Amino acid sequence: MNYKIMSWLVGIVLALSGATGFAGEASVPAIIPMPQKLERHEGVFEFRTGTRILGLRVESGTKIVADVDSNAAGHYLAAQLRRSTGHRVQVRAMEPGGAVKGDILLTTQGANPALGPEGYELSVAPDAVVIRAPNGGGLFYGVQSLLQLLPPEVFAAKPVPDVKWTIPCVQIEDQPRFKWRGLMLDVSRHFFNKEEVKKVLDAMAVHKMNVLHWHLVDDQGWRIEIKKYPRLTEVGGWRKEIGFKLDPKASKAYGADGRYGGYYTQAEIREVVAYAQARNITVVPEIEMPGHSTAALMAYPQFSCTGGSFTTDLPGGVFNGVYCAGSEQALAFVQDILTEVCELFPGKYIHIGGDEVPTDNWKDCAKCQARVRQEGLKSDKELESYFIRRIEKCVKAHGHNLIGWSEIREGGLAQSAAIMDWIGGAVEAASEGHDVVMTPLAECYFDHYQSTNQAREPYAIGGYLPLHAVYDFEPMPAKLESQYQGHILGTQANVWTEYMPSLKHVEYMIFPRLCALSEVAWSSKAARNWDDFMKRLPADCRRLDQLGVNYRHDMTDIGNALPTK
Repeated sequence: MNYKIMSWLVGIVLALSGATGFAGEASVPAIIPMPQKLERHEGVFEFRTGTRILGLRVESGTKIVADVDSNAAGHYLAAQLRRSTGHRVQVRAMEPGGAVKGDILLTTQGANPALGPEGYELSVAPDAVVIRAPNGGGLFYGVQSLLQLLPPEVFAAKPVPDVKWTIPCVQIEDQPRFKWRGLMLDVSRHFFNKEEVKKVLDAMAVHKMNVLHWHLVDDQGWRIEIKKYPRLTEVGGWRKEIGFKLDPKASKAYGADGRYGGYYTQAEIREVVAYAQARNITVVPEIEMPGHSTAALMAYPQFSCTGGSFTTDLPGGVFNGVYCAGSEQALAFVQDILTEVCELFPGKYIHIGGDEVPTDNWKDCAKCQARVRQEGLKSDKELESYFIRRIEKCVKAHGHNLIGWSEIREGGLAQSAAIMDWIGGAVEAASEGHDVVMTPLAECYFDHYQSTNQAREPYAIGGYLPLHAVYDFEPMPAKLESQYQGHILGTQANVWTEYMPSLKHVEYMIFPRLCALSEVAWSSKAARNWDDFMKRLPADCRRLDQLGVNYRHDMTDIGNALPTK
């Protein structure tokens, strides 16, 4: 079918579909991302007053309770069902020899270990629902598929009357294609508070995305409290104006003194990390270095190559925010910062940026040039590599692995480091035994326009990335030999927010493109089908409506200049 005609039809459906649904929704389960295996059976299971959520029975002291994995997923499901249906849903341990009659069972008992840490089986029959998985991650994703089988109103924040809470009978066996299914959110250019970040996490969880790459530091703002260096947030967390030629009223991120910005306390960081963990999402912090460090050096200029005088016209102009690579004091400074960061984030990776490093300051710096001679380095890229290797040892010493953008491999990649490939280098890095996350500029940068008619779209940085191009993206590099393909961890979308001063604008740029990327990251390559995805998308957009998530409704031009399929 022609992309443009299909997109026009979906746009009409989105415009006309009301709270009662749209044609075909009940007959075809509209799950996004598409499960690996799905069979539709006759009949429905009706969720009603008295339906319980049961978990595997274990003893905890003198109490009989559901096991940890069943309990966590069960309470998550119960909370959502209570909010939208108004029914009082109980989570209970299953009685020995008890039958699942009219209830929902979540269990790790008897699960197929081949499903892996995030796989699950979901069986819906007229008299029972059973979700079975090897561990809690799989149970959580089984719950997400179950919720998507219910009417979209199940995602509402308060009870919705006159909805028949039925679930079509299905048999699903499912597991993700890739282990890294991410979204990068830039909070440096514009600050989004913890509740706004949680809202993004909720929408990610619905689509089985499992990594939030939190871009906390850049030239325009330092957003994370570091107790040893309070000026990082006192000075680096704020600037005089919103910048980027934006209307000051477009954002609410202002302090009492009128300065623009904000930051997260360490307590707020822990709160967001815990919130993400409850949704099977790992938070990967990014602390930019050695470049993109203007905000830090405005607060502590002694760690720049000038050694004490550091000025710039934030947020515009040319940034020269680069740490002095020849200064032991500068290296100690960033290592102190990373020590506190590593304590806040329990995930495997710490992102240190490493991209777009201007090296003019290093060429004119006596300390940097002394370092070049002392270490026998041959180029600025090797000096950057030296800096990154020193940082890698610090990150490794605190039990984490370092990850950075494509550029960190150019002067020689640190032994345990991974890269995010945005401009190339994936095949070379993976072939050398390094893990890689695929996030190429052409397919994964959600700051690009969604239409060629830019006058109809919100102001953006440029480029063009329509929905179909995201869906057609293939993360596995074609030239990578099969024995190295296991080093491709997965993919992620990047949301650089220079021109997105509000969460509503951010959501518009993310959705529904993230719905498409979720299927790229989760579903098998062979199972992906654009026409089928577009048939399922209207129901998913109605879920976004219930979640209060803004998204691009206009589907009439996403197929511009495309051939007929």
